[in-house]
Amino acid sequence: MKYVCNPINMEYKYQFVDGRNWRTEQFRLGACYYPEHWPELLWEDDFKRMKELGFSVVRMAEFAWSIFEPEEGRFEFGLFDRAIDLAHKHGMLVILGTPTATPPAWLTAKYPESLNAKQDGTLYRHGHRRHYNYNAPVYRTLSARIVAQLAEHYRDHPAVVGWQIDNEFNCEVNTFYSEADHAAFRIWLQEKYGSLHALNQAWGSVFWNQTYTDWSQVFLSRPTPGRSANPHLALDEKRFFSDSAISYAQLQSDILREKAPKQWITTNGMFGHLDSHQLTDDALDMFAYDSYPNFSTIQPDQGERPLLDRKWSLNLSAVRDVSPNFIVMEQQSGPGGSAGHTKMPAPKPGQMRLWTYQSIAHGADMVLYFRWRTATMGTEMYWHGINDYHNRPNRRVEEAGRIGSELQRIGGALLGSTYQAEVGILKDYDNEWDGELDVWYGPLAGKSVLEWYKALQRRHIPADTKYIRSSTTVEDLTKYRVLVYPHPAIMPESTAALLKQYVEGGGTLVLGCRSGYKDMTGQCYMLPFPGPLADLCGIEVEDFTLIGPMQQAPDIQWEAGGVLKGDAFADILCVTSGSAEVLASYASDYYTGKPALVRCKRGEGSSYYYGSVFTEAVAGALLDEIGLASPAAEWAELPEDVELAIRMPEEMHKSYAFLMNYAHTEQTVTFRVPKRDLLTDAVLHGVYGMQPFEVCVIELL
Repeated sequence: MKYVCNPINMEYKYQFVDGRNWRTEQFRLGACYYPEHWPELLWEDDFKRMKELGFSVVRMAEFAWSIFEPEEGRFEFGLFDRAIDLAHKHGMLVILGTPTATPPAWLTAKYPESLNAKQDGTLYRHGHRRHYNYNAPVYRTLSARIVAQLAEHYRDHPAVVGWQIDNEFNCEVNTFYSEADHAAFRIWLQEKYGSLHALNQAWGSVFWNQTYTDWSQVFLSRPTPGRSANPHLALDEKRFFSDSAISYAQLQSDILREKAPKQWITTNGMFGHLDSHQLTDDALDMFAYDSYPNFSTIQPDQGERPLLDRKWSLNLSAVRDVSPNFIVMEQQSGPGGSAGHTKMPAPKPGQMRLWTYQSIAHGADMVLYFRWRTATMGTEMYWHGINDYHNRPNRRVEEAGRIGSELQRIGGALLGSTYQAEVGILKDYDNEWDGELDVWYGPLAGKSVLEWYKALQRRHIPADTKYIRSSTTVEDLTKYRVLVYPHPAIMPESTAALLKQYVEGGGTLVLGCRSGYKDMTGQCYMLPFPGPLADLCGIEVEDFTLIGPMQQAPDIQWEAGGVLKGDAFADILCVTSGSAEVLASYASDYYTGKPALVRCKRGEGSSYYYGSVFTEAVAGALLDEIGLASPAAEWAELPEDVELAIRMPEEMHKSYAFLMNYAHTEQTVTFRVPKRDLLTDAVLHGVYGMQPFEVCVIELL
C-alpha cells in the first residue's frame, strides 16, 4: 500500500497495491452475511440493499464446514460460488472464514478424540460451537484439508480479498483438557525445560511432595481436593493453551499464504488464555475484533460512577496495541442475546452510530456489522442484526445508511491514521494469567486499570493499553509521557531494567501495591518487596495487609492537602533513597503516619509507588501532581460525558479529534476557537449543544 495524492484537492489517500494489503482507497463498511441461512431468492435483493446503504464488504462462511464438505472427502462449492458471484456483481468485497470453529457432526461422531474436554475429562459434545481441541492430530489434518480446498478454489476469485481464520479463538471456553492436550502439554514442557529436574524446580514441586520422576506422571491441572492447582503449573498451563491456539492458527495461515498469496489473513476476537500479539506476529496480516459495547452495560463490575458502554473504549485500546489499525469484524447493530444466556438491550436511536465511530476513533479502518439480518433459528436468534426477521425497513437500517453516507465522504481521509496518546496503561499476559488464580493481587489489577481509565476519560486524556512483552524496547515506551503499571506481581529483572531505562530517560512511571515480588515461574523472590523494582522506586515494603471484609480501607493524607481513601490492600512503605519523597501517608489503623505514596527521582524522570489499590479520585490526584492536561484544553472545554479521541495520519499535517457523547442527555461543549466538523461541514465556535449519542469529527490543523 502507498499514499497517492489527488491533484485536484491535494488530499492523500491509500491506493490498493496488491491483495495482501487490506485497506483500499475507501473506508469499507459492511456486514456479516450467511447465505446458507436464507432462501436463495433473497440474496440479490440483500446485496442490492447493502450497496444502497454504502456497504462494500461482507464476511461469510465461517460456520459452513458441512456445506463445503457434506461428508468426509466430498467437497461442494456451488452454494457459496453463487453467493460470492452475486456479491461481486453488486460491487461487494468478500472476506471468507475458514469454517473450523464448528466441526460437522460426521467429524465429531467418527473422531471423538477431536472434542475438547472439561478438567475432569468430560467431553464437550456436538450441538454448540468451539467444541474441538487444537491438538488432536486428526482434527489438525482435517482442518488443513478443508482450508486447502477453500484456498485453492477461491484464490483467484475477484471478490475474495481476505480470510478470517476460524472464529473467535478461545471464546465459549478457553481451557483444554482432552487426551490430546495432555499429550501435547508434555511435549511442550520437554521443549521448554529440557529435563524433569528443571520442571520440578520451576513448579516448586518439592512443596506437598509433588515431585515428578517420569514424564508420564505430568498432566495439565486435574481436579484436586483443594480449590486450586499448583500455581506454577497453572501459569504454564495457560501459556500452553495460548501456544496451542497459535500453532493451530499458523497451521491454517501457512496453507493460505502458500495457496492464496494475494489475499490477506486475519482472525477475530480477543479472548482469554491467548497471546493475541504473538498470534498476530506469527499468523496474521492484521488483527480483527468483535465490538459489542452493550456488554459493558450488563456487567456489574464497574464500581462507582460506571462508564457503561464507554468502557468499551478500554477494550478497543487493547486491540489497538495488537494492531494500531484493525478491522471490526462484528460491530453491534441491535439488541444482543442468545436463547440460553446473555441479554443486552437494544441500542437507542443514535447509539449504533456512536459505537461505530467509537471503533473508528480507536483505530478501526474497516467495520462490518453483525449481522445483516437477524437469524430466525438457532442459539443466536435474539442476537439482532441491522434487519429484523420481517426484512422490512427499520430505524437501524436507516441509521446504517446515514453512517455509510458519512464514511463515503470522510472515511478515506481517516485510513491509516493512528490513535494519539501520552499515557500508556501497562499490562502483560503472565500477570493476567497468574492473577486468575492468585487472589492476593489478581483481582486488584482490573479494578485499578478501570479506575485509572475513568479518571483519564473524564479528564479527556487519551490513553493506550500497552502490553509488556519480551520484544518490548525502551523506544516502544518513550513515546508515552506517563506509564501506569498498577500491580505487576510477576516482574522479571529484564522488565525492571527496561522500566528503569524508561524513567531515567525522562519518563514517569506509576506503580501500585503488590508489585515486583514474583519471578517468571510465579515463585516469590527472596527479596524485600517490590523486588527488582525497589531501587527504582526508592522504597521497601516493611509491612502489608489485605483489607478484610469487616475492615475499613485506610484514610490517606496527602502532603498537598486532602484525605482520600485507599482500597483493598495496604503496602506500608519505608523510604530507602535520598532521592525519594513522601507525597502521602496513611492516616488510620496501626500504620498511621507511615508512607503510602512515594515519588523517587531517577535520572531525568520519576517513579511513583502507591501502596494501595487505585480509585478514580487517587488517579485524578496523581494526574494533578504529574501535571497532565487534555490535548483539547487549548481549543475546547469538554464535559465529562464526552469522550475525546485523536487520530493522526503519519504523512499529513493535520489530525482528527473525535468527540462522542455517551450521555442520554444533551451535553454542552464550548469551542474556544473555530473548528470544522467533518460530519456536518459546520464550523463550531462558542457554546455547542451535543445531542445524546452525537458524534463530531473535528479537523485539527
